[in-house]
Amino acid sequence: MSTTCPTVLDQPLLRPADLGDLRLPNRVVMAPMTRARATGEGLVPNGMHAAYYGQRAGAGLIITEGTWVSERAIGFPNVPGVYSEEQVGGWRRVTDTVHALGGRIVLQLWHTGAASHPDHLGGALPAGPSAVDPRERSYTPGGPKETVTPREMTITEIRETVADYGAAAANARRAGFDGVEIHALGSFQIPQFLNPRLNRRHDAYGHDPAGRRRLLMEIVDAVAAAWDGRRVGVRLSPYWTAERFTADERTLADYDALVAELSDQPVAYLHLRGPAPAAPDAAPGHDAFARYRRLFDGPLIANHGFGRESGNAVIEAGLADAVSYATHFVANPDLVVRFALDHELAAGDPGTYYTGGAGGYIDYPVVTE
Repeated sequence: MSTTCPTVLDQPLLRPADLGDLRLPNRVVMAPMTRARATGEGLVPNGMHAAYYGQRAGAGLIITEGTWVSERAIGFPNVPGVYSEEQVGGWRRVTDTVHALGGRIVLQLWHTGAASHPDHLGGALPAGPSAVDPRERSYTPGGPKETVTPREMTITEIRETVADYGAAAANARRAGFDGVEIHALGSFQIPQFLNPRLNRRHDAYGHDPAGRRRLLMEIVDAVAAAWDGRRVGVRLSPYWTAERFTADERTLADYDALVAELSDQPVAYLHLRGPAPAAPDAAPGHDAFARYRRLFDGPLIANHGFGRESGNAVIEAGLADAVSYATHFVANPDLVVRFALDHELAAGDPGTYYTGGAGGYIDYPVVTE
């Protein structure tokens, strides 16, 4: 442990903050992480989920793993949903535990779209914005498989999907969550609609940048309708790169317009995944967060590669209101305490990230001195 231990007030990360109508006692946010522990029938959260999130209730805000808004959304094994009564009951046990321990927790809503696989959908083709293979790998119960060319979604299917998000948000409220976050990150459904390489539609949900972002805007409205005040976050990844995703100037300009439009929506916060740090041990740069800070008139959570010092620095610079951590929270359920006392961080075991059992999930120790 360091011989110089800063007090709580010395660290911007440990000051309270408001994200819309979410009141945070500190700015250390637990980022959403797929952990594949819903191994029982019906993809229902279980007692391990309650223990896992309860152990991390010291976070200023917990954002859960991405959670299926419907059976049509599924695209990864053993991930829980929020579309059945049994799932709502399982999540109620989680939220009751987190709240009893003084925490705050929001549910992330997820749909994989064309990045799913027929193995997840009873043999049916996934549906995407257009009949274009996203050229991703889908993790199926039988192992990783290449994606296939999807069906183009009909207007009716798009409207049904928007309704699924709205119903999932209402279910999240019944399950006791403090809000929800819309998963618009990576190579999944919403980013597919935003991407002109995958969205080749000529109707109201394509054709130009305004059309391509229409699905997200309709989802924001549907999800926000389930809540009083501002309790809906949106997570974006403008700098995501994959075979069909490129962070070129055209992409970034489209995201500029999207983020500016989100400022006028009933959004509690923008959760921004920045570009990868220049080197494994390098601190994240500030330019990406400065770019979107100028465009978004609301709270911003910075994500991707931050540690304690770099997290404090981005908040102190006025470029973020909070910082989210993923891998640090895997092995450090008491991450806020470790930051406050300047304790060394433990390292997680990637071999247990998706294995389904208690090992590497709820058995990491906390500091005792």
